[in-house]
Amino acid sequence: MSDIPLHSLGRKGKTQAGYIPLHDAQDTDMHTGVLRAAATRNVNLTVKGKGKQRERYIDADEFDEEATLLGNRDTTLEEVEEGNVGEQSKRPSRHPSRQRPSNVHKTQNKSRTIPFRPAEKLQSKFPPNLVRNQKYNIFTFFPIVIYEQFKFFFNLYFLLVALSQFVPALKIGFIVTYVAPLAFVLCVTMGKEAYDDYKRNLRDREANSQKYLIFVPSSDSGPHTRSVPSSFLKVGDLVILEKNQRVPADMVLLRTSDTSGTCFIRTDQLDGETDWKLRVAVPATQKLVNDRELLDLDAEVYADPPIKDIHTFIGTFTIHTPRTHSVDDVPMVQVPTVEPLSAENVLWSNTVLAAGSAVGFVIYTGSETRAVMNTSHPETKVGLLDLEINRLAKILCAVTFALSFGLVAANGFRGQWYIYVFRFLILFSSIIPISLRVNLDMGKTVYAQQIMKDSEIPGTIVRTSTLPEELGRIEYLLSDKTGTLTQNEMEMKKLHMGTMSYGFDSMDEVAHQLASAFGADQAHARSNSIATGAQLAMRGRRDMSSRLRDVVLSLALCHNVTPVTNDDGTLTYQASSPDEVAIVKWTESVGLTLVFRDRTRMELQTPTGVRLTYDILDIFPFTSESKRMGIVVRDANSGEVLFLQKGADVVMARIVQRNDWLEEETGNMAREGLRTLVVARKRLTSQQYAAFKTAHHAASIRLDGRSEAMVSVVAQHLEHDLELLGLTGVEDKLQDEVKGTLELLRNAGIKIWMLTGDKIETARCIAISTKLVARNQYIHEVAKLKTSDQVRDELEFLQSKLDCCLVIDGESLQLCLNLYKNEFIEITTKLSAVVACRCSPTQKADVARLIRHHTKKRVCCIGDGGNDVSMIQAADVGVGIVGKEGKQASLAADFSVTQFSYLTKLLVWHGRNSYRRSAKLAQFVIHRGLIISIMQAVFSAIFYFAPIALYQGWLMVGYATIYTMAPVFSLVLDRDVNEDLALIYPELYKELTKGRALSFKTFFQWLMISVYQGAAIMIMSLLLFETEFLNIVSISFTALVINELIMVALEITTWHIYMVISEVVTLFFYVISIAFLPEYFDLDFVVSTRFAWKVAVIVAVSALPLYVIKLIRSRVAPAASSKLL
Repeated sequence: MSDIPLHSLGRKGKTQAGYIPLHDAQDTDMHTGVLRAAATRNVNLTVKGKGKQRERYIDADEFDEEATLLGNRDTTLEEVEEGNVGEQSKRPSRHPSRQRPSNVHKTQNKSRTIPFRPAEKLQSKFPPNLVRNQKYNIFTFFPIVIYEQFKFFFNLYFLLVALSQFVPALKIGFIVTYVAPLAFVLCVTMGKEAYDDYKRNLRDREANSQKYLIFVPSSDSGPHTRSVPSSFLKVGDLVILEKNQRVPADMVLLRTSDTSGTCFIRTDQLDGETDWKLRVAVPATQKLVNDRELLDLDAEVYADPPIKDIHTFIGTFTIHTPRTHSVDDVPMVQVPTVEPLSAENVLWSNTVLAAGSAVGFVIYTGSETRAVMNTSHPETKVGLLDLEINRLAKILCAVTFALSFGLVAANGFRGQWYIYVFRFLILFSSIIPISLRVNLDMGKTVYAQQIMKDSEIPGTIVRTSTLPEELGRIEYLLSDKTGTLTQNEMEMKKLHMGTMSYGFDSMDEVAHQLASAFGADQAHARSNSIATGAQLAMRGRRDMSSRLRDVVLSLALCHNVTPVTNDDGTLTYQASSPDEVAIVKWTESVGLTLVFRDRTRMELQTPTGVRLTYDILDIFPFTSESKRMGIVVRDANSGEVLFLQKGADVVMARIVQRNDWLEEETGNMAREGLRTLVVARKRLTSQQYAAFKTAHHAASIRLDGRSEAMVSVVAQHLEHDLELLGLTGVEDKLQDEVKGTLELLRNAGIKIWMLTGDKIETARCIAISTKLVARNQYIHEVAKLKTSDQVRDELEFLQSKLDCCLVIDGESLQLCLNLYKNEFIEITTKLSAVVACRCSPTQKADVARLIRHHTKKRVCCIGDGGNDVSMIQAADVGVGIVGKEGKQASLAADFSVTQFSYLTKLLVWHGRNSYRRSAKLAQFVIHRGLIISIMQAVFSAIFYFAPIALYQGWLMVGYATIYTMAPVFSLVLDRDVNEDLALIYPELYKELTKGRALSFKTFFQWLMISVYQGAAIMIMSLLLFETEFLNIVSISFTALVINELIMVALEITTWHIYMVISEVVTLFFYVISIAFLPEYFDLDFVVSTRFAWKVAVIVAVSALPLYVIKLIRSRVAPAASSKLL
């Protein structure tokens, strides 16, 4: 029996009984089944005896279940070579549900087998391809917004008070004074929500209406394409994509305009990385003559259930060949071609086709696409200050109730006492003033305007105007790396060759030496003369030139970079790693240019214009485990075979020949924050290469331990005694002022985490170059954790070394969160810095939520790509950067900035001011309501506990508006230090994060002030009470208004012109209004000197003690900010 090329077996090629018959022409005795070992791996298997083969057969269902549970799912049986074992009767069933074992996990119900040109009934089973980011629809808008508003005790209390005024027995004053403020607040909130949702709807409509061409079956020879909006696309559609078009749904790549069947896509909105990714078309469809042949294909695609992981896809592609007739006219059974599909054959939605055109087969739509599954729905964010005020409102409500009940009890529960309780409650309702909501909301609007008009942080936009105070209380900052801390622009900065080192400023010398080396090669080839004395003197220089030529040539050959010619004729380099592009661009800048590359050949152009051609024999790609990349090339001219390798110093040190400089120099470059790669070379004779090839082929067809065997063959034949050529240092350019910003934020008491989708090595370099890690701080790397014991050991180590920086990969992070969530978060939140690599968008969001819930501290997330949206929405405050990766993060964020360094001013200046001002404003408005309620209580107690209003009608309306509002609101312009001091001393920010500006302590201080002042004004007014009741109202009310104006003046730290104007104008308005309110004020009495001195005495008694206390406190225990002034 000859070779049977078998690839791993899919779920599909089974008969109804669930196994695959193989009919041998000679031996009809063979058992049905599949080769068990071959089924789990893509291998070429040589079977020498039928008996052996028989032993290895298993029932297909049994295999299928085992393969599913073990995760070996990318299994397909490849075409059996004709004439070897006869033909296979192996038409895959189109009903995957019948083949699947019943005890496999339920999510597999969402796996799918989709034929080409599927029936509409099948297509309608899958979700529509709609983009929907709206929060509400026409039916849910009103109920949800009302619920969001009234779930706060604060608003619910006002609603009940307003409704009580419609009951005649409880009516006190004008209904409008109770209803209007609440209605105003609700209308503003609903208007804002409706507008925001309308804007989201417009963005959704734009995305859903983008047109795409799809292939449609047609009887005539006319065009077979139709243009449809992306929302009309269905599973099974064949979509044509052009350059720079957004991929509208997850699809298998069938064909590309490139003959090699490859294309590049930009994935920045999915994983945040700006380098282009290579995708490979299904070979069977790429071979077709033209795109239209796809419509005549009898084929189907199997795809696993949709999952979040963007790096994993398991599926198969099957082509059913038509029935043929043998020589004897006997119908032959179909032989399906089954090809495995992996993530490199798939285009995820929201990625962009970077070059050429392509045809894709839609497999997941709408909510099942990877992009949507990795996006969390935004929650309505509520600031901590609002929650704290809500808590205080509950205390004030209890105070109100106690006061009302106390007054009724003191009266001996006479008459309809329960009605009196309610009337007192309404009389004291100003204790929780509705104007507090209005003032705070207006304050937030002022802060938002100040942020957007700040000329030092241009382009900053406040998208969520309810959160400016949150900026003043941030304790954890979670940042993306690519595009946020770095510009993702790589540049080769250093080349070290042991005896010589070339810095960025000496690259001209490299170009000169290279030109002379290639020139000398040609001259040497032309003349073979005897060396003269002058030539011997030049030999030392030539040796250096040839060494330089060797290292530059190796760098120009050892990579995975493809040159792409643009429409305008310019050349751009594409690779999955920006480091490689930077190195190839550098070789071009010194004169050695990569001009052509496909899978088998590479062409370079030397400084002298000669083209060098190299055949690519083998490539060993970079992986995070191997940390190195190798290539075997043959010079097409001389036939010389070279093995070139570049990689991280930790692995290359043991592969290269002994040397005394590598370790020291890599350490020096790493301290500069450069990404280092060691370059080495080995010349192979044709015999050595042939021996390697034979051993490598033998290892590649092994059944067990294949990948380990292949690695050991490479190590044994190639990876030893390599000639060390040099060491490169590549810089990932940082965003402007990143180092200073991170240092300042750390001094402000903010702990910084870096969450990135990039590799561990890269993230580590950036952590060092951004000064996220202090100069000699220990960096602890945690990667590839598999067991709970390993996790526990790592956590115990971290517990004992809390001053280190943790670098952890996404896989280990997930394991830590699954097994020891609380312990992990508790330990890591104490570390000074944490770097998490290879994080999925969902993991980033999970980390943000965990820190919030565990520490109860404020978390700020900043990012610039579509992959950061979930993290930004999961944070207390999300900041988006408008960057190269588009505006997706900026649009989803609460605050949008144009560069990372603007965060300093946003937090340390605007955030600090917003929080301090709002805290002061809130407490002052509460004080304003409390003082009048205390006066009401004293008045009622003296007048036989009657629930009669002290101030009615206009006086109550005027008190909360025209007589006090402007001065009180002017507190939003107060500041304790100037901008320069706030940025020089970020420690001032740290003091605020403790939340001392508004706490129970400060609240009770204000409560005591209100009780004292309210009682003092009322009792003094009664003591100076003359004959008429009218006089007590005019004296006490005037004293109250003047007292409030003085209190505002005492609270101000730095005077602003608006504050002075508001105080003077308010007093002027009050004096004028007295003349127009004769029912409250006796004008003859008001203009008399008796009135003036009585008011002066009352104000002195109520306000002077507080001024004295403030003066003493500023001398004995001054505030931290006042020490700097």
